[in-house]
Amino acid sequence: MEHTNEPAQKATLSLTATVAMGTGVMIGAGVFALTGQIAELAGPLFPIAFVVAAMISGLSAYSYIKVASTWPSAGGIAMILSKAYGRSTITAAGAMLMVFSMIISESLVARTFGTYTLRLFNVADTSVLVPVLALGLILFGFAVNIAGNKVIGTVSKVAAVLKIGGIVVFAGVTLWAAGFSFQSASSVGSTVPSGSGGMLAAIALAILAYKGFTTVTNSGGEVEDPHRNVGRAIVISLAICVVVYLLVAWAVGSTLTVQEIVDAKNYSLAEAARPALGNTSVVFTIVIAIIATASGLLASQFAVSRMLAMLTDMALIPHRHFGMPGGIRQHTLVYTVVVAGALAVFFDLSRIASIGAIFYLVMDIAIHWGVWRHLRDEVQASGWVPLAAIVADVVTLTAFLIVKGGSDPLIIALSTAGVAGIFLFEGVYLHVRGPAEERGAHT
Repeated sequence: MEHTNEPAQKATLSLTATVAMGTGVMIGAGVFALTGQIAELAGPLFPIAFVVAAMISGLSAYSYIKVASTWPSAGGIAMILSKAYGRSTITAAGAMLMVFSMIISESLVARTFGTYTLRLFNVADTSVLVPVLALGLILFGFAVNIAGNKVIGTVSKVAAVLKIGGIVVFAGVTLWAAGFSFQSASSVGSTVPSGSGGMLAAIALAILAYKGFTTVTNSGGEVEDPHRNVGRAIVISLAICVVVYLLVAWAVGSTLTVQEIVDAKNYSLAEAARPALGNTSVVFTIVIAIIATASGLLASQFAVSRMLAMLTDMALIPHRHFGMPGGIRQHTLVYTVVVAGALAVFFDLSRIASIGAIFYLVMDIAIHWGVWRHLRDEVQASGWVPLAAIVADVVTLTAFLIVKGGSDPLIIALSTAGVAGIFLFEGVYLHVRGPAEERGAHT
């Protein structure tokens, strides 16, 4: 049955709301879900992973800003790939890798929400309540997204102020209690190894903590004055996040050894707060974590549903409404919730993050190659920046695959099968579907 896609809500997201959405996705996952895992890979020098990842993300952002500012679109990544590769398998598969990476991030954030919430009641992060709470948050995000852009923008702005302000307070109080040192994490005797391979793998995970800037490109068609504000929102979001991440890394490293961070890696910020003001600090940090993860998931759902709707509109993926009312964006939001919920129930934080990082880096390489090979003259981009981003992505991805291949080969197998399966599915679908108009074609 054919279905008509509803028009995007033009110019309903201000610069402030767009920045709030970008930081919402990044801070929701980056600080609370990944700090412990990054420390486990990088050892005492884990804050450096955040710095290098910010530099690589800055290189990556250049390509996205150049293309998205030239052709702002509610589909962002899909539009960039389409401009570079046309209606092809690499366009469809690359876009779907991004979609799955973002859905995986939603699951990561949702489980982090469940883990931190249970710390209020001293319940272990292995409890069955973690996926239950994660699923509840995913459904809450669905309800808010259904309410419309104005509600999303308002909630995102309020949550951004609360969580960024709360994290700064957490970092300040924790550092004050520790005498503004980094002695605990750098102390001798940690059993956590560090080295160039581990550091590069940690950088790959840290890149996942910054990839939320792509949320801005996915909502480009709904941003006020998008030709100017898309780029500004991305730069501002990245700048805010690198400052926040470094403050948190410094604060966590000031009160916990690397081994202690690893032992509490799913809730390391809560444990880092304990030496400052005891349980009061812990409760405050947990509340901020709940706000941050909830807003991050909300912003991610918004972006994924828009991107899937555009892929449907471009006839790059099949669509069935299964008797559901509403338009395509409502349907794609439901699909997002179902897949994210399943992942949140069946996978733990470490594996979710690993798969998401691999999918994202593969897609990111395709973006930069497309910009360098096909679009750099049209969007007036310097050729060396996309090439530098490709080199950085390839090096970190290779190191990540090697390190994770030694510790968790199943994840490498699943990720490889996932990438191959997506390319195979899209190749077959586009062959069977045949030529189609890029707008208004639905199956």
